[in-house]
Amino acid sequence: MSGKEVALFQQSDAWITFIWGFRIPPVRGAGRPAFFAVSFQNTCLMRRLRHDKGDKVKDKVKDKGPRRIRGPRSRPTLFDPLHSAQLRTCDFDFDLPSELVAQQPAPKRDESRLLVLHRASGKIEHRRFGDLTEYLREGDVLVLNDSRVIPARLRGINAKSGGQFEVLLLEENAPNDWWVMLRPGKRARIGTRIVFERGRGGDGSLPLEEVPKESGDEAVPTPVTESGDKAVPTPVSGVVVETNEEGHRRLKFTGVSNILNELETLGEVPLPPYIRREEAPSSEEDRARYQTVFAGAPGSVAAPTAGLHFTELLLERIRAMDVQVCFLTLHVGLGTFTPVKTETVAAHVMHEERFGLGEEAAGLINKAKQDGRRVIAVGTTTLRVLESLARGGSDGSDPPSPRLRRAGRSEESVVSLPPGKGRTQIFIYPPFRFQVVDALLTNFHLPRSTLLMLASAFAAPRRTNGREVLLKAYAEAIRERYRFFSYGDAMLLL
Repeated sequence: MSGKEVALFQQSDAWITFIWGFRIPPVRGAGRPAFFAVSFQNTCLMRRLRHDKGDKVKDKVKDKGPRRIRGPRSRPTLFDPLHSAQLRTCDFDFDLPSELVAQQPAPKRDESRLLVLHRASGKIEHRRFGDLTEYLREGDVLVLNDSRVIPARLRGINAKSGGQFEVLLLEENAPNDWWVMLRPGKRARIGTRIVFERGRGGDGSLPLEEVPKESGDEAVPTPVTESGDKAVPTPVSGVVVETNEEGHRRLKFTGVSNILNELETLGEVPLPPYIRREEAPSSEEDRARYQTVFAGAPGSVAAPTAGLHFTELLLERIRAMDVQVCFLTLHVGLGTFTPVKTETVAAHVMHEERFGLGEEAAGLINKAKQDGRRVIAVGTTTLRVLESLARGGSDGSDPPSPRLRRAGRSEESVVSLPPGKGRTQIFIYPPFRFQVVDALLTNFHLPRSTLLMLASAFAAPRRTNGREVLLKAYAEAIRERYRFFSYGDAMLLL
């Protein structure tokens, strides 16, 4: 064997040690590289067949000599990039009876049901959300997302034709300058001016004027709502100034100093499309219940739904247990409603969202990790912020951390989250190594959604069977008639 062949084999040895989790014996003699080439090639072929045909395929490699070839797995591996690359979106599908999609919130916030999944044992318990305190202990840090949902759905008419538009605010660029989603989008060309109506259920605090029209235009016909009532126009209008690759429009508002301050009058609650209202798109009850009791900074177009179950009294009981409660902010965007449409999970491009973590909350979380105490994330949005900051990148990349300490033969990261604001595009799916969050409180999620994939990864951290673990718990929830999605019940993963 030439020196070049030995060097090539040693490089391959290091690569295989990283990917497969075991080490090829040292090179001794001229016959080993030939065996390695055949054995490794056949093993890779069999692993590819397993992913194509399932784990029923048995190894047929009959080479002699010392080697380790993995057969059908009795337990999941810790790291398997081939599994991640070939993870299919359809693997995260499940059947849900339509009557289990919650259309209304529970009569009281903390009376919703709570499924508790003990990840280590697979044990499942069926409780009420008010029983959450039984699973908390002194020294825990409970982290919640305090973003406030804005009445982001607006209705307006084309200043020229009188045609109706529905507008969903997505993200603020500057006061009165927003990226929006318009329907019908084909009619919203650059230069189109939209006159906005008073929100259905609004209090009419804005002064009403004649519908503004462009010079030379004929009078704009007054539109009629779906219920047959005449829509009430306002002096607020917006002009389409730009479009992007996703089909969203950039809209500049006039007639108000800041459109954000007038949304309570102009806007409607942006309920998810699976929540249907017969008489109106949303109600006064939705304005109150599709909002957490601790909501702060406005900016979300969808609620951080895991937090909807908390009451002020429940939070007081939790604090009385010497559980530290702190908040961060992630403004939930439209991508929350978007299912993954790519064939493989890895091909999906994750949406980006704005977040902020204050100094006090960062200090509490960092001290808990140093002391070995639990950090419990309320909601997938909270988890995404914490794990993004732990990796120092918005895309979820996981560079080697310089802050390492030896603990026996293993290495542990000393987590230190920096306070501040940023944007995250982290996409979490199995297998994933969580550095901050020790327990997750979340709702039941849509099939093929990024939220379901995140919860699957957390159900079995660093392993490839998280989907099976989570969907087994979902099947149990369906049998027990739990209520799903935004207004539905909750799940605690310990």
